[in-house]
Amino acid sequence: MKDKEMIYLLTRYMTLVLLALFNLAVIYAVFSPITLHLVTLGLPSAILIKGTATIFVQGIYIELIPACIAGAAYYLLFVLNLSTPMKSRKRFYSLLFIILSFLFLNVLRIIIFTHLARQGSQYFDTAHELFWYFGSTILLILIWFANVFLFRIREIPIYTDVMNIVTDITRRS
Repeated sequence: MKDKEMIYLLTRYMTLVLLALFNLAVIYAVFSPITLHLVTLGLPSAILIKGTATIFVQGIYIELIPACIAGAAYYLLFVLNLSTPMKSRKRFYSLLFIILSFLFLNVLRIIIFTHLARQGSQYFDTAHELFWYFGSTILLILIWFANVFLFRIREIPIYTDVMNIVTDITRRS
């Protein structure tokens, strides 16, 4: 492995470590306001209560807690992307695709659940829990596989890096 490739590999993994060390604070700092504003835009007559993560819509208050923002899901997508070897240009577009896809689908999910809550749907709690436990995982898998398909990614996260390092070590021995 060339020095440049090793530096690139270390940079990718150090980025992941730094994000994890800051307890996902960076991810929440970026995506909380974006999600709040997009949800507010997507709900007619919604009012964002200044200085909070609460939206008032037709008589009900919707508080977007950190689980609604889904920082851990963004982190997982970052891990999958940064632990997969690929050229910088492909990585940029891949990251853009997975982050924007998840942001859009997450905002859509919040808007749909807000409509269910507003209508007093008897299925709100059940739908919310089912999506929380199963739907979010399926959503992330679908986004990653769509990304793999669209960008023709043939490498396997972490595994390919490890195998490249092992191959390099065995060649030098």
